[in-house]
Amino acid sequence: MRNILAVAGKELRAYFHSPIAYLVMTVYAVLCGFFFFSMTSRFVALTFRMEMMGQGGMPPMSLNEVIIRNLLEGVLTVVLLLLIPLITMRLYAEEKRAGTMELLLTSPITDFQIIVGKFLGAAALYAILVVITFLYISLLFFYGNPNARPLLANVAGLLLYGGALLALGMWFSTFTKNQIVAGSVGLAVFLLLYVLDWVTEYSSGRVGKVLSYMALTTHFDNFAKGVVDLSDVTYYVSVITLGVFLTGRSMEALKGKP
Repeated sequence: MRNILAVAGKELRAYFHSPIAYLVMTVYAVLCGFFFFSMTSRFVALTFRMEMMGQGGMPPMSLNEVIIRNLLEGVLTVVLLLLIPLITMRLYAEEKRAGTMELLLTSPITDFQIIVGKFLGAAALYAILVVITFLYISLLFFYGNPNARPLLANVAGLLLYGGALLALGMWFSTFTKNQIVAGSVGLAVFLLLYVLDWVTEYSSGRVGKVLSYMALTTHFDNFAKGVVDLSDVTYYVSVITLGVFLTGRSMEALKGKP
């Protein structure tokens, strides 16, 4: 465990010794803040409009449904889709570019410790983005009364969603020593996984169901609603496990190179 934490700490420090961490956090904070402000303003405008139209006797709109769910599911999942490749693209590509990959492969720590350590280092930076998200959402408790219980599912969903993308992005980073290429491959695959659910609009057969199950959006929907479903957890954990496994196979292939 000590070796894993040492690798994770090294990776996290490397992010903050370069512009990557500051760029990702700044871009995410600005976008998250903008969309949070826009959705909150829209909620307030709709509330006033309903009162002016004499619909004040209707049940109040839910902050969780109108703001939090739309923010997480409708916007931030896409923003994270674009930013996570910036986090993962350097994990192995930078080692290859700097010529330290051979040193890493021949170090006394195991491949599994290296892979998990790098994954946790990237996950730590991603966790900061999740914290930023809920710092904005916490403002709703000062001016409104959202339901706090679904937020636990929201946090779990964001962590699992990001973890799946991080694991796959880490694998893509083993393909090349060019970070731009690694990031581009990650972005392309992530976008494909995001839109796979669209196939259900024109295909209801077995292939459509399989592709829909593979889509990232299909399994985040329940988390955004505040519901933790075991099948959704299993999906994300399976993707994380697959990413770690494939990264291990890539490292074995690199060891076999002359």
